[in-house]
Amino acid sequence: MSEPARQSTRQRQAQRELARADPLSAAHLVLGARLSVGEVTVRIVEVEAYGGDEAGPWPDPAAHSYPGPTARNAVMFGPAGRLYVYRSHGLHFCMNVTCAGEGVAGAVLLRAAEVIEGEGVVRSRRGPGRRPRDLARGPGNLGQAVGITLADNGSELLTGRSRVRLELDPAAGAAAGPRVGISRAADRPWRLWLPGSAAVSAYRRSPRAPAPPDTG
Repeated sequence: MSEPARQSTRQRQAQRELARADPLSAAHLVLGARLSVGEVTVRIVEVEAYGGDEAGPWPDPAAHSYPGPTARNAVMFGPAGRLYVYRSHGLHFCMNVTCAGEGVAGAVLLRAAEVIEGEGVVRSRRGPGRRPRDLARGPGNLGQAVGITLADNGSELLTGRSRVRLELDPAAGAAAGPRVGISRAADRPWRLWLPGSAAVSAYRRSPRAPAPPDTG
């Protein structure tokens, strides 16, 4: 089998795995993946899992899909392996990888990455004076680093037919903890990261989140 054929087989298998996965399992699959957009390639070192609406198998009040399908979140209810892009605070574009079967919402937010190729292009977008660890640290900064826009929403990540490509390479030894900055379902340990990476973002609990449960 030729190398392109082997890559195509691996990517089809990756899509099947994402289609079968719940959000947390999908997060484990996506952590460590390589994301390529044009000249830029990054390695994903931090992710967060998000579920779906109340009628689905993983109700998640922190997810954009929780109210049910809308024009904004429709990609989350579509096939696995698509890119869901949204604008954060009117400034930044953030990226999610969809999982689960069609009609069931679930996604993995890409929170941080290390730049592997195209650092010069990234610096032209993020500023020349930034430390390497800060180039794609945080979901909005990551979106800016790779040049994502709303036009990329719905892109097929695993087929090679779009400018945005994802190659799964699940990482071992992930750490887990609460998601960053959300006020609902704030204590689910649905954030995963690679402990050895300096690009992992700092944990910040939302001041609007209820007090964590007393485990003493």
